[in-house]
Formats: sequence, C-alpha cells, structure tokens
Amino acid sequence: MKKAKPVTDDLRAEYKRSDFGKLERGKYYERIKASSNVVVLDDEVAAYFPNSAAVNKALHSIVDVAQKASAQARRSTGRGKQRRTG
Repeated sequence: MKKAKPVTDDLRAEYKRSDFGKLERGKYYERIKASSNVVVLDDEVAAYFPNSAAVNKALHSIVDVAQKASAQARRSTGRGKQRRTG
C-alpha cells in the first residue's frame, strides 16, 4: 500500500505567481447567481419526487391547469352576476 503524499499549497516549480492575474474572491458570484435557478424543496415535499424530472412534470401540470382556469374565467359572459328581475 502506497503512502499518501503530503498536501502542500505551494505552486509547482514551472508556475510563477506572476503568471496568474489578480485573484478576486467571488469574482463571478453575481453572474452565476443571475444565471442559475436553484430551488430547495422542503423535506416533506421532496419525499414525493424521486428526481427533478418528476418535479418539473408536476409543475408543468399545475401551470396548464392554471392557464386553463384563467382562460375560462376570461370567457365568462358575466350572466351569473346579472340580477334577475321578474
């Protein structure tokens, strides 16, 4: 069994620190934050979904139902609101 080599933070001899640009912590943080969409589910909810495809399928179904309900509400004639006289 081989012994593990000790980990060092030193650069290899062929690299020089001057070869690299200025180091900046979090340089791309805002760009990544803007382009990513990570959603964390509660444990109780996540238990119902085995993977992200199942979550997406369920959400697409909800969107479809909401759109259909919205379309039906817009097509309403308003007759139910009129007061009957007679």
